[in-house]
Amino acid sequence: ETFQSNHEGAIVDRIQAAYKQVSGVIINPAAYTHTSVAIRDALLLLDVPIIEVHISNIHKREQFRKHSYVADIATGQIAGLGVEGYYLAFEALSKIIG
Repeated sequence: ETFQSNHEGAIVDRIQAAYKQVSGVIINPAAYTHTSVAIRDALLLLDVPIIEVHISNIHKREQFRKHSYVADIATGQIAGLGVEGYYLAFEALSKIIG
């Protein structure tokens, strides 16, 4: 299942709705990566593997973009490989959850 929104509250609502409903999460929090404690807190509710994906390499961008509120709770992070990162995340998550 996929979900996309530009609204932080909608993302939080979707993550919370996933509680006990999913085996894993692939998330690209985009600009919320650097600002959203709410998304982080929602992800902490889930007891499943989480893969954080970024199309660009956030570590090569502006200083404020190098911090992620998701990275330390994620199982893994893929950054800078363009949309290929989503395929890699799906493959990794499939192996993790068996």
